[in-house]
Amino acid sequence: MKNIYNDNNSTCQHYNGIFHACKASLSKLIFVVCVIVQCFALTSCSDFLTITPQNEIVLENFWTEEDDVNSVVTSCYAQLANSDCISRMIVWGELRSDNMTNGASTNIAIRDILKENILETNTYTTWECFYQCINRCNTVIYYAPEVQKKDPNFTPSELEATIAEATILRSLCYFYLLRTFRDVPYITEPSIDDTKDFVVAATPFETLLNTIINDVESVKDKAVRSYGENSIENTCRITRWAAYALLADMYLWKGDYNQVINYCDLVINEKIRQYEEMREKDPTGMTVELYGQFPLISESPSGSINAGNTYNELFGTGNSFESIFELSFERDKSGSNSSVSNMYGSASNPNGTISAPVFLYEEVSSGQNKYFRKTDCRYLENLEESSSKILIKKYVNQNVSFKSSTTTGALPTVTKETRSNSDANWIIYRLSDVMLMKAEAEVELAGNVAEEGISEEQTALYRKAFACVSAIWKRANNKRTATVDTLVFSDYSTSKLTMEDLVLGERQREFMFEGKRWYDLVRLSLREKDNARMIEAVIPKFEENGAAIRIRLAAQDALFWPYSEQELKSNKLLKQNEAYNKKDDFEI
Repeated sequence: MKNIYNDNNSTCQHYNGIFHACKASLSKLIFVVCVIVQCFALTSCSDFLTITPQNEIVLENFWTEEDDVNSVVTSCYAQLANSDCISRMIVWGELRSDNMTNGASTNIAIRDILKENILETNTYTTWECFYQCINRCNTVIYYAPEVQKKDPNFTPSELEATIAEATILRSLCYFYLLRTFRDVPYITEPSIDDTKDFVVAATPFETLLNTIINDVESVKDKAVRSYGENSIENTCRITRWAAYALLADMYLWKGDYNQVINYCDLVINEKIRQYEEMREKDPTGMTVELYGQFPLISESPSGSINAGNTYNELFGTGNSFESIFELSFERDKSGSNSSVSNMYGSASNPNGTISAPVFLYEEVSSGQNKYFRKTDCRYLENLEESSSKILIKKYVNQNVSFKSSTTTGALPTVTKETRSNSDANWIIYRLSDVMLMKAEAEVELAGNVAEEGISEEQTALYRKAFACVSAIWKRANNKRTATVDTLVFSDYSTSKLTMEDLVLGERQREFMFEGKRWYDLVRLSLREKDNARMIEAVIPKFEENGAAIRIRLAAQDALFWPYSEQELKSNKLLKQNEAYNKKDDFEI
């Protein structure tokens, strides 16, 4: 029997979760290599990502040379970039937060999630697309050492870098799964014959988090630093800096704040080094400038009368100076990032299946909006008012331009070009994310202010955290360092709560619609062992059944998703999340 992994989804739709993604049998003579129908999605990433694996190959004839390994590594990226994975990054990481509500044509699955009526039959409770990527990574890790013995051109250092790349990608997949479902099965062996049993119990959250941290720690120093000067692969393939960003994120969930700061500083210092190198080579025409000590892409580069440049480089062109790791697509190829165009909108369909709550946008011009000041470029770049809906424009627009205004009255007119192709790169980590992870860790490390007042050590940590937030805020509000600050340290440094709110609020503004907000709220709730602040954040978007929603979200179990009905049938060792075992007395 042949097991075909196919990125066009039609072949793989009947596979469910681990059992179906990993247990499907292979004969002893035939190994069917991952077919990269979606490899086009990554063809902008140099020659490495243009290698196409063969469809069906006899096992002993395939894993013989380095190109065979590269082909399957490519398929790992292709799988992670397919619409099933990216749509879940959006839905799992953002949909339940205060950033999203019903769009013009919301389907039943999305509508139920937005009502907090998540059933085990919901489409988005399935996880097989991530386990398919995990299985491909496991396959690389299993076979690559044998190939290195056969191919003299496949050096030991290249083998180590390849295993590091696959291990880090695998850990990233598990990190998405554990943040969404909490306890999930941990598999490190590939599906290569009929003897493996992939019906396994879920690994507890803390155990799995420690395990994948250790996995990345064990290979991080073998990951590639750079694929070459100005190579696009530096942002669309795993590098050592991507490993550091992932480690910082995982340690943030673990609560090991010194490690968070350590890894964030490694990434930040590398970006400072790159900035200084750029300035030394050619300082003219640079769009990156220092905000405090941090090099960031300017909203309005020197000499320009318009703002919007930050958006254009980050989300329009993609693979920017600030990028650490993103899933890269290329215009005019047969594939696309259809998840963004379907959910957020496109040139042909400006009304996506999801929109933003009105309160994110209203009263900005009068100065009464609690999320954005009028000078903040991000609400103009990422949101658009249309009839009774607030449209999500992040990733949808190819480029934007507007004159930033600091006066009262009408909002600036935004000139924009909507993408004609669904070619938006999907960003996993970028510099401002690392900066705000560092800020969050510094606030938590400082702790609460005692009755006798804030200590010198706390002040130092709070100031460092504030410097990270202030740099990002100044960039977004088009303020240069010399400008008189309107974001003042003393307004926030009197308590841990106000500092936490400062960082959390800036994360919401900066990463709105990037699949991070719900995870931020879950992390906050787990840290506090209380869902109260999360509930107060999300409850304003519910126009009805507010009391029922409060009850439903009160339990910590409710932070996580139910296992799918299919997975429970396939794997009898899984036990359903208690929050979804109970039948409510009300229908939301």
